[in-house]
Amino acid sequence: MTSRDGQHDEALARLRGEMKAHGHDREAPSRSVMGMLGDRWTMLILILLKLGEWRHAELRRTMISLSSEQAISQRVLTMKLRALERDGFVLRSVSDDVPLKVTYSLSPMGRDLAERGEQMIAWINARADAIHAARIACDAASED
Repeated sequence: MTSRDGQHDEALARLRGEMKAHGHDREAPSRSVMGMLGDRWTMLILILLKLGEWRHAELRRTMISLSSEQAISQRVLTMKLRALERDGFVLRSVSDDVPLKVTYSLSPMGRDLAERGEQMIAWINARADAIHAARIACDAASED
């Protein structure tokens, strides 16, 4: 075994330990939150909620106007907000008014997640040209 193989073995052992401790179970936050962040709506919800409180309808209208998909159903938005609330990222407030007024905002943990997500988006955008070039090169190589 070469030293490189030994380094791989050590790294794999650390990864196995980390996954056993934090990411092996399907419902582990490291798996479920990363999966949620990878969907087409969650990051946009977090970024918009970072701006302040929103009511469901105005949040949906704004998302539709900003998104390239331009269609999020009321049901899907409700499901996304509930999942974010369940994980402690979103706060749901209900007023005593008649009719009831429901608003959504970020918890401190949700604000931190939104900021980290924005950092990841900035990192990707700063490398967009390199990513496009890599795609073109890969597509050209696969055509040969």
